[in-house]
Amino acid sequence: MALSGVKNDRRELRILENLDELRTDLADYIAELSEAAVKERGVFAIALSGGSLIGLMGKLCEAPYNKTVDWAKWYIFWADERVVAKNHSDSNYKLAKDGILSKVPIVPSHVHSINDSVSAEEAADEYMFVIRQLVKTRMVSVSDISDCPKFDLILLGMGPDGHIASLFPNHAVLEETDEWVTFITDSPKPPPERITFTLPVINSASNVAIVVTGESKAEAVHLAIDNVEPNCPSLPARLVQPTKGKLVWFLDKPAASKLDDLQFSE
Repeated sequence: MALSGVKNDRRELRILENLDELRTDLADYIAELSEAAVKERGVFAIALSGGSLIGLMGKLCEAPYNKTVDWAKWYIFWADERVVAKNHSDSNYKLAKDGILSKVPIVPSHVHSINDSVSAEEAADEYMFVIRQLVKTRMVSVSDISDCPKFDLILLGMGPDGHIASLFPNHAVLEETDEWVTFITDSPKPPPERITFTLPVINSASNVAIVVTGESKAEAVHLAIDNVEPNCPSLPARLVQPTKGKLVWFLDKPAASKLDDLQFSE
């Protein structure tokens, strides 16, 4: 059973007893958002990340979700991607294709991956152009307070250093406010070349979920969520603050083990 400690109207913490409960809760959450978006807009625009997140989404490929989710209405994007070939082991596209997309009836033309045959800068520019075209046709909504795309859901993991997407601590791209998609060539974690959504795009989403498991990330979870001293490092994950949308943290107990003063309700 999920233990939820709601901190404010825009942020919810869901702390799960174990990974199996987290996978089920995450699948329920995604399926509910998909159903609501399809009912309201006729489509569901979702952005994925890489890492352990895809494995934790695996229950979507099982009953009942594989039959009840309206997969034909999904439009799939990546909040960040490594600039490698699509069949490379480092590719977030390959990870998602092998783990989920090949197992459910997604429409292939609705899967929007990056051009893997150009430079990181060109890949970022092209990806932004693709998203702009889909915003024009409202396959992706637009924020009503900026011109940013408003994805129905952006799913993120978090590294032990507090990075989300390919936004790393103390990196210049954290300050990028003009572009929707940008690139880096000096990622502190290999591979070095990546494209990433910028913070304004992440914070314009209707829903953002950050999914974190394991004790090795407990300190970063604490620094990202709790009220900490001003001289503490400001982690990228702490900067995820949807302007009008809702943020949900999905944590297992080890990842949540260093959080302060949580009040849980069953």
